[in-house]
Amino acid sequence: MEAINKRRSIRKYSDKQVEDEKIDKLLRAAMQAAGSRLGSEPWEFIVVKDKNTIQKLSEMSPNAKLVSGANVAIVLLANMDRVHYPLVWQQDMAAAAENLLLEASYLDLGAVWIGTAPVQERMDYLSELFNLGENIRPFNIISIGYPAEGQENKFLDKYDETRVHYEKY
Repeated sequence: MEAINKRRSIRKYSDKQVEDEKIDKLLRAAMQAAGSRLGSEPWEFIVVKDKNTIQKLSEMSPNAKLVSGANVAIVLLANMDRVHYPLVWQQDMAAAAENLLLEASYLDLGAVWIGTAPVQERMDYLSELFNLGENIRPFNIISIGYPAEGQENKFLDKYDETRVHYEKY
C-alpha cells in the first residue's frame, strides 16, 4: 500500500542517472500486470536513454514537453498480434503502465504518464519516430528519473467518501 499511497506524478528530475538494475525492475513490474482473457499480454517496451531521442519524444505534444528533463523514457507499445480482444488492448496496457509507475515509486524514482493513445496524431508520431510496423500501437510514454528537489513521492489523501456508492447509485 505504501507505494500506492505515495505515488505522485513527478515532472522534474535531478541529473542523477537511473541505474540499469532499476530499469530492469520497472520492466519486470510492468510485465507482471494482469492481461485480458486468454493470456493476452500485448505489451512491448522501448527504453530510451539517448538525450536526442528523449528530446524528440518531448516534441510529440505540448503535454510531452516535460519528457525532455527525464533521464529515461519508456514507450509502451501494444503488439496487436498478441491481442485477443481488439477493443480492450488499452486496458491491458494501462495495467502494465500502472505497475511500472508503482514500481518507480517503490524504487524512489519519479515518473509520469504521458498520454498517447487514442490520439492518432500522437500514435503516428511515435510510429514514425521508431519505424513501428502496423501491428504495433503506441500506448503511452512514461518519463522517469530521480525527483528534483521539491518533487517527491509523498502521501496525499485523495479519498472522497461522496464518490462511494453501495448497492445503487
